[in-house]
Amino acid sequence: MADPQDTSPQNPGNSTRIVAGQAAPKRPLGLKIGIAAAVLALVGGGAAVASAVNANNASTAPAADAAPAGNPAAELKLGYFGNVTHAPALVGVSKGFIKDELGDTKLSTQVFNAGPAAIEALNAGAIDATYIGPNPAINSFVKSQGESINIIAGAAAGGAQLVVKPEISSAADLKGKTLASPQLGGTQDVALRAWLASQGYKTNVDGSGDVAINPTENAQTLKLFQDGKLDGAWLPEPWASRLVLNAGAKVLVDEKDLWDGSLSGKPGEFPTTILIVNQKFAAEHPDTVKALLKGHAKSVEWLNGAATEEKATVINAALKEAAGAELKPDVIDRSLKNIVFTVDPLAGTYQKLLADGVTAGTTKQADINGIFDLRALNEVTGEKTSAANLGKE
Repeated sequence: MADPQDTSPQNPGNSTRIVAGQAAPKRPLGLKIGIAAAVLALVGGGAAVASAVNANNASTAPAADAAPAGNPAAELKLGYFGNVTHAPALVGVSKGFIKDELGDTKLSTQVFNAGPAAIEALNAGAIDATYIGPNPAINSFVKSQGESINIIAGAAAGGAQLVVKPEISSAADLKGKTLASPQLGGTQDVALRAWLASQGYKTNVDGSGDVAINPTENAQTLKLFQDGKLDGAWLPEPWASRLVLNAGAKVLVDEKDLWDGSLSGKPGEFPTTILIVNQKFAAEHPDTVKALLKGHAKSVEWLNGAATEEKATVINAALKEAAGAELKPDVIDRSLKNIVFTVDPLAGTYQKLLADGVTAGTTKQADINGIFDLRALNEVTGEKTSAANLGKE
């Protein structure tokens, strides 16, 4: 079976696959040059983005006066990843939940490999909304002084693990080892760096330190681990399961064990995937954002109600379309058991997520009040999802 995300699939219709860094030569394992520059961009001026995003979409960025405020948009450009943690997007697109709610608004999609690239595309106007991990969203909000994005819903909680070689049995065994994360400044990258800091290790964004961290595309991480060139990785599903089931890795840290529920009221749950929107787009097209949320809510409801076999079948077909290949039954089964699908973004966890980003060196301390706008979500669901005093609800 081909690896999802390691080849360019023939996506039908208006779907485009964007891989972080695809326009540049792949960085060999252990190469440190250039990573420090990337983190400076993350913290100060703009996350690293696949140059293909801007090259392919510069001419299609929405004009400032595209439509009077309140009018449905002519097109909604939506981003997501080919990961099981993005199943609400995969299902919402493949089953037509989102398109049906959008009505006459055209739905176009782009598939990304990691959060910082998706954020840059959104900030550049190449997409209008995206499913993403929380830390890149926080970083964008901080860098723009609260003017770039709003979090409008949750999508998935859980589904991230640090998996390692079998001979590694504790944090003490990690000194001098080399680990991977999907992309510098991404949610799993921040989680890994913050956890290592809690264990007394120093890591640096250039790959140096007590433990070397090499941000690596997920499919390459699998191969490098199989080739013995990586000692482990902090990964979202299905990649954690793939390393365990297909490459002999074992779980050293299940991230759910690090969240006791004191911040969210939901022990073991932490935000892995959320739905965000460009603030300017939302202000101009609130009806389109509400339609997106209706389709999103239907997708989450379907995921929580469908039989396991049907759910796996639909997600696998969507993964094949988005990422080029399906998953083996045992991989998708293990992945789904580790994830909770929810429209709740678990807002109470975001101050800790921000603090973890500061510890990781990929963001700076800031006021994130206003990052949430859950009014449309609560109108759509009829419930009162909390913004934890960090925005509107």
